[in-house]
Amino acid sequence: MLYPLKFVPRVKKPLWGSESWTVSAVEGDVSVVKGGMLDGNPLDELVEVYMGDLVGDKVFERFGGEFPLLVKIIDARERLSVQVHPTDGIAAARHGAWGKTELWYILRREPGARLFIGFREGVTRENYAAAVADGSVGGLLNEVPVEPGDAFFIPAGTIHSIGEGIALAEVQQTSDVNYRIFDWNRIGADGRPRELHTEWALDAIDFAAPVRRVTQRLPTGEAALLVESSYFTANVVDVAGRAERSLSPRDSFTTYVCLAGEVRLATAGGSATLTADKTILIPADQDEIVFEGNATLLETYI
Repeated sequence: MLYPLKFVPRVKKPLWGSESWTVSAVEGDVSVVKGGMLDGNPLDELVEVYMGDLVGDKVFERFGGEFPLLVKIIDARERLSVQVHPTDGIAAARHGAWGKTELWYILRREPGARLFIGFREGVTRENYAAAVADGSVGGLLNEVPVEPGDAFFIPAGTIHSIGEGIALAEVQQTSDVNYRIFDWNRIGADGRPRELHTEWALDAIDFAAPVRRVTQRLPTGEAALLVESSYFTANVVDVAGRAERSLSPRDSFTTYVCLAGEVRLATAGGSATLTADKTILIPADQDEIVFEGNATLLETYI
């Protein structure tokens, strides 16, 4: 029997701030277990060895040895570039990779902070092409003010950017394929403007993609669905004291990101403590989990 798995974060320092990849099987950035009998083992090798016991039989049948989710904590001190992610079909044809659909959960924000999601009403493909040519793409985007606890579903094809002064948890498909469209006049480390991917982005953009706010304000001690998709299901779980969750019906691993507070969790395989901005993976062979503490958690599974 396996046990709740913590990993050594893969910390990155891009130009705009920082990000911690807390669960990753992206090539070159594979998570390594921290603690217990599997200490030091990389996630991709664990999937090969433990298969359905780790990820779930249905998940292993669908993805084989590829772990299907990437979990991050993003701290944007400056505005990120405007991007779009390709669908599975486009990503497979061009890059031999998965597309990227993702979920954002706002952890903290400075006053006035905002996201940029989708186009403003009435923007056409022709408007967009003209804006690409004259460098004004940013002015076409929906500006969305945010508060801690807000959550947004970002399907592949949705143009987007994270504004400055925002920390968020992100759950996404295992993919690092990004099409950068506009860079807010940022210069790269070499002193030159960073590469844009406007031609590749053009047929990847869904010009009608809406803002999909999936925020749930919970009464204490309850859980609620944020999003259910073919890529992942995500719930927000509020723990106040003691709570139990049945895991057996899902036939999937489960990840928990601690969004706020601190909680002690226990399964048949072992126990661990989870604190703010940290992530843990519960293997699929665990049927039940018990929480004790006071915390808000982002629960995700396939």
